[in-house]
Amino acid sequence: MNETKIRYSDKELEEFRLIIEEKIRHSEKDLALIESSYKNDSNNGTDDTSPTFKAFEEGSETMSKEANVQLAIRQEKFIRDLKNAILRIENKSYGICRVSGKLIKKERLKLVPHATLSIDAKRQQH
Repeated sequence: MNETKIRYSDKELEEFRLIIEEKIRHSEKDLALIESSYKNDSNNGTDDTSPTFKAFEEGSETMSKEANVQLAIRQEKFIRDLKNAILRIENKSYGICRVSGKLIKKERLKLVPHATLSIDAKRQQH
């Protein structure tokens, strides 16, 4: 029966909107934490006078800063994808596979709320 539906009902879309908005809130908090950790890195560890410790600190600081920048970039993309999903909810195209035109299963959307492909379409890409 799910296969014959063309789109999710307004009630279902509203449920998805609440899930996505909650994920956006969490993701924006996470992003702020990641950004603050690499922006404040340069202020940390300046009190320690041990040259060995300092060299180690600076090396790991650079690595962790790069890792955090990569995390921040991924987090920003995730937030952008979630906001695009909200736009699809507003124009009522949310949950429709962009390849097959069929509805993406609810279970998949609850796990990956920004999905634009059904599992079958995703498998065909690989």
